[in-house]
Amino acid sequence: MSETFRISKIDLDERSVVRRAPEVEHERAVAIFDLIEDNMFAPKTNGSGPFHVVLSLEDNRLVFDVREEDGVKVDRILIALSGFKRIVKDYFEVCESYFEAIKTASPSKIEAIDMGRRGLHNEGSELLRERLAEKVEVDFDTARRLFTLLCVLQIRG
Repeated sequence: MSETFRISKIDLDERSVVRRAPEVEHERAVAIFDLIEDNMFAPKTNGSGPFHVVLSLEDNRLVFDVREEDGVKVDRILIALSGFKRIVKDYFEVCESYFEAIKTASPSKIEAIDMGRRGLHNEGSELLRERLAEKVEVDFDTARRLFTLLCVLQIRG
């Protein structure tokens, strides 16, 4: 895959953003940093990249506004969120348990919770990758980071 089929910049449309916990802000920042450093993003329509992507939520859908770096529109990809509701809900609950556990729990308990957290994260990432497959090819690591950002966008308070 060409070095141009990648995301060079990603923004979250956070018009309705709430104040998030420091742990969530950290996860968001790490996901964006890691995504920009290493990703594979190849739209099946047009465009040669690298791409600037704005992620937003609209009418119960995840929206990828994909543009070339110079601002030329490439595609607007919409993914229904309905299939993600259970995974995201479960993921949030496990993350909450994890953040509580790291304060006082034993290393083995923290590791067990983290394994569950990673499993749910992988499940959400694979679902996102499947839902994107007709419009854009992404590798697993890119899907993982995009799933993190999907979760961040869904936090309402």
